Amino acid sequence: MAKVYYVGDWAVGCGPLFAETPFNYAWKGLDLYYYGKWLKQALESGGRHQVADVPTWEFYNLPPGAYEEILRTHDVLIFSDVEAKNFQLHPQFFDRSKLGTRILTFPDRIRLTIEAVTAGIRVMFLGGWLSFTGEMGKGGWNRTRLNEILPVRCLDQDDLIESTEGFTAALTRSSAATFDGVDLASFPPILGYNKVLPREGCDVLLTVKETGDPLVAVGTFGKGKALAYMSDPAPHWGCNFVCWRDYSAFWLTCLDAIL
Repeated sequence: MAKVYYVGDWAVGCGPLFAETPFNYAWKGLDLYYYGKWLKQALESGGRHQVADVPTWEFYNLPPGAYEEILRTHDVLIFSDVEAKNFQLHPQFFDRSKLGTRILTFPDRIRLTIEAVTAGIRVMFLGGWLSFTGEMGKGGWNRTRLNEILPVRCLDQDDLIESTEGFTAALTRSSAATFDGVDLASFPPILGYNKVLPREGCDVLLTVKETGDPLVAVGTFGKGKALAYMSDPAPHWGCNFVCWRDYSAFWLTCLDAIL
């Protein structure tokens, strides 16, 4: 059984905002969106894996030492819509009561992630507006050392490719056996993806049929392995994808590819 630590794909919705007069604004409504439920259920569906899924803000707020313990006790990491700032910043940097009380530094979570992967842990990087380079560069993975363990090359500009007509998946020569148990002919239209480039020494398993861009890629880094899926495992890009009858089989296959 693999223990999986899955970060991302949660959101809090506030609104709508009502302006009843020029001086009176009221938020009316609050909701929690649990977008990660589909991937968690898919990975646990075979009864072989256990998934701890947490919001990005919980990962951001981890105290010193907590991430090291997660890395010690889990076999697989998943990052989905987790922009680089969540690795590189810490809440105490913005707490004025801490200023001047001590030198404020914390263990570098990107360094810890790289060291864990090269030592043998597995990692999955999943797409979205805040993944890879992301919308207007907000993902920021391209400007960090995460590049060292990504099985693809990020762009240095906004990498979102979107269409209301959708995109589908195509096998590559090296992937037919990997996805033997998945009916890719019925792969539903995904509404967008992050454009990346192939990385030398890594394998592209699936491409975007309409463009030829990488959709799924894997690579080995030291004793560990990494998989990148350049679209979203959840809505909105994946609003059709999550209802696909082979959704669970697809993700179990992706996980098996790096275990």
